[in-house]
Amino acid sequence: MEFLNYHHLRYFWMVAREGSLRKAAERLHLSQPTISAQISALEDSLGEKLFRRAGRSLVLTETGRRAFEIAQEIFALGQELLDQMKGEGGGRPLRLQAGIADSVPKLVAWEVLEPVFRQKIQIQVSCREGSTEELLAALATGRLDVVIAGEPAPSSLAIRAFSHPLGQCSTVFCAQPAMARKLAREFPASLNGVPMLLPLANTAWRQLINAWLQRHNIQPRVVAEFDDAALMKVAGAAGLGVVPVPERVMAEAKLRYGLVKAGSAKECRVHYYAITAERRVTHPAVAAMLAIAGKS
Repeated sequence: MEFLNYHHLRYFWMVAREGSLRKAAERLHLSQPTISAQISALEDSLGEKLFRRAGRSLVLTETGRRAFEIAQEIFALGQELLDQMKGEGGGRPLRLQAGIADSVPKLVAWEVLEPVFRQKIQIQVSCREGSTEELLAALATGRLDVVIAGEPAPSSLAIRAFSHPLGQCSTVFCAQPAMARKLAREFPASLNGVPMLLPLANTAWRQLINAWLQRHNIQPRVVAEFDDAALMKVAGAAGLGVVPVPERVMAEAKLRYGLVKAGSAKECRVHYYAITAERRVTHPAVAAMLAIAGKS
């Protein structure tokens, strides 16, 4: 059985947190060569490099960034254990580790999370944004309690994951005011040949949009594809093309980005899900989130 040397991990964590070997050595009251040797031992045990040289500085590798995130959680939990044993953790808030897929509009994410903060118990929420694949991997290892995504967990996923519906809405095509008014006259036929900004091709929403466009014999000129919904709206506000927006956030798109509705695709429904590693949700905050979603 392999064991992790937590002394080595703490030295690595301190160097990553302080940003330099010198500062970490001062905090730990150890020599730089000693810390460097301990980090090398950790890298040997993991079989991966955690730092790379950039001039005179040390920069985290991709593996190093992941290791630092996990080390943060390990030492935070260790401190909680000490506090509990000393009787100082009686008022410790319930923690919710939530992952937000970057394809989910921020307003929708907030609508889903907002009921959590209205609970009578004290809750500390940590939100992490990323691709659905990255977040589901974190869910699988227990680093997240829930993932909010725009599509259900794929059946090919290596772990058991359960998708709980959070609601749905139609898709609205919008653009700068002048373009939107012109397109509205003969919508949806007017979308044929126009420049369009779309979600990435591998997303469930994009596949729904493609199917809707095909049903209406529309072939837009795809100018760009986006993983980030906010950036796609920024590009639309800059006049690069027509943007699909969930009807649920159309008011925000108009207020914040100046985008105006050209027409609606009622049958092109956008769905949102809370994905958990358990079928019967036991985390109080996640249960509250699903309870409110069930009423809307």
